[in-house]
Amino acid sequence: MSTSSTQFKRDWSILSSLVSKDFKLKYRRSVLGILWSVLNPLLMMVVLSAVFSFVFRGSIEPFPVYLILGQTLFTFMSDATSGAMSSIIGSAPLIKKIRIKKMIFPLEKVTFALVNFVISLIAVAIVLLYFRVTPTANLLLVPLLLLYLFMFSLGLGLLLATLAVFFRDIMHLWGVILTAWTYATPLFYSIEILPEWMMGLMQFNPMYYYVTYFREIAMYGTTPGLMENLICFGLGLAALVVGYAVFRGQQKKFILYV
Repeated sequence: MSTSSTQFKRDWSILSSLVSKDFKLKYRRSVLGILWSVLNPLLMMVVLSAVFSFVFRGSIEPFPVYLILGQTLFTFMSDATSGAMSSIIGSAPLIKKIRIKKMIFPLEKVTFALVNFVISLIAVAIVLLYFRVTPTANLLLVPLLLLYLFMFSLGLGLLLATLAVFFRDIMHLWGVILTAWTYATPLFYSIEILPEWMMGLMQFNPMYYYVTYFREIAMYGTTPGLMENLICFGLGLAALVVGYAVFRGQQKKFILYV
């Protein structure tokens, strides 16, 4: 067996173990356990629908479907980047004790967020069925969308993980940025209600493209064009390249700061 194959199996085993550990910690002493990954998006959809349905819904029908699609996808990115950001600092005792690839830790957090998102798709399916949204073959594009967003979230997570090691304030600042990003993304309102200058700024919001892509294939049954796919892939690749380059360039210094 080659050295690279052995290393891959070792890394995969560590990654799987860490994901399993996070699941056990998240649902420890919880009566409903993993069901919360389904209930959380449903309950949030109900609350947000009650709050915003008469304020922002406009011509959006069915509004709860529009809401849960944007909400679950944004939550994936939010959980993935927040988890990755604190992954190196949180794993400091392990990093100091054994020789291990440091990139496994942010990768595990993004993977864990992805698994949670996949489970939350059960809630999305329930809402789609309840509002009689007819499924189409475009749903087969969901894995492609997840690949795009996984790349984007991992790249951003690697960058944040690096910054957090040297500047701990980023861990507090990121929560504020995510809150602002939530309102800057059309999760519970239609982009049509925005003034023209704000609609122009929306093209610089990566999550706008990912959320729109998800709604097109799941809610409207349309096929995203080549340009939409190139934009989503390009954003993911750019984030991954930058995040990987920064992380790899600074990882040898982590042990001095964690």
